[in-house]
Amino acid sequence: MNIIKVKDRQELERRMPSMPWYVEQFIQYKLPDLSPSTLLEYIRDYETFFHWLMAEGLSQATSVKDVSLTELEQLRMEAIDGYRLYLSTFKEERNSRTTITRKLSSLRSLFHYLSQIAEDEHFYPLLKRNVMAKVAIKRTHKPKDTAAKLEGKLLQEHEIDEFLHYVRVDYGKDMARNKQAMYSYQLNVVRDSCIISLILHSGLRVSELVNLNVDDIDLKKKLCYVFRKGKNDETFKTPVYFRQAAVDDLKQYLELRDTSYRAPKKEKAMFLAIANGKNEGSRMTKRAIQAMVIKYATHFGKPYLSVHKLRHSFATDYYLRNDIYKTQEQLGHASPDTTQIYAHLTDKTMAEAIDRTQEN
Repeated sequence: MNIIKVKDRQELERRMPSMPWYVEQFIQYKLPDLSPSTLLEYIRDYETFFHWLMAEGLSQATSVKDVSLTELEQLRMEAIDGYRLYLSTFKEERNSRTTITRKLSSLRSLFHYLSQIAEDEHFYPLLKRNVMAKVAIKRTHKPKDTAAKLEGKLLQEHEIDEFLHYVRVDYGKDMARNKQAMYSYQLNVVRDSCIISLILHSGLRVSELVNLNVDDIDLKKKLCYVFRKGKNDETFKTPVYFRQAAVDDLKQYLELRDTSYRAPKKEKAMFLAIANGKNEGSRMTKRAIQAMVIKYATHFGKPYLSVHKLRHSFATDYYLRNDIYKTQEQLGHASPDTTQIYAHLTDKTMAEAIDRTQEN
């Protein structure tokens, strides 16, 4: 069971009744094809848009649920331009260009459904006029641009081992005089090393780490079985290889998982934490794993590192030794276009990599 999807589906069901009936109909139409996580983002985007319509006097509704189809039909391009401007006034970390594009895309999907697919009882489109069809949405993150932003913010080949050594040994030296930090470190260093090692030697996403169960790990085959992003088949887990370098870390953690984290027999989660006030370990959350990585990265002198940048670090190193299609499969990218990031990141080092391979 995908823990994150289950939570997002519950949240989706909780928020759906507050939406207009035509949004509920659209979500039901999309449910077989899109994950609950994606649809929950749609709901949040629609809430923002409908609240803005009411605040601007473009809807007479007093609640989101009452925004009418007629009011959507009567929207002009100047209203959409105003909404785009409104989104751009937020701080960059909340509404980047990419986020604004996504919010407009989700609106366009809804309007397209209402005007081209959904019908009323007389077989006419629910929406007679679609203002969003006039909105041009440009791709904001070309692989080359993404690569440029990442340059200098990833771990290079030699730094991967250095960072892992810091987590296993040197962080403890830096925290020697901090009793509270040392207590937490001594309790969790094996687990933390294992998580970071697994990311750096497999390229797993944080959501895939959170959902991992003990039974998903096959040390002999060097495989873990994960729910891949964007796939709605909840009965199938994709096999993902990890490097030999992660095996010892996994073995060491598994030896102490039950005793150190007092795991109840029913708890299947691979990575555990004992929450404050609790006596037994439970599945680590996405936020806890992200915070753990940032803690070590900051003291290591690279505060910009995150779980996702560790994944990028693995992918760049992996791409140097393999082709784009193997890298795409290893990372679980839906399109090779996304994987092109690593082609741009490694442009300067490909010749060196070929020579190094020949020498070996």
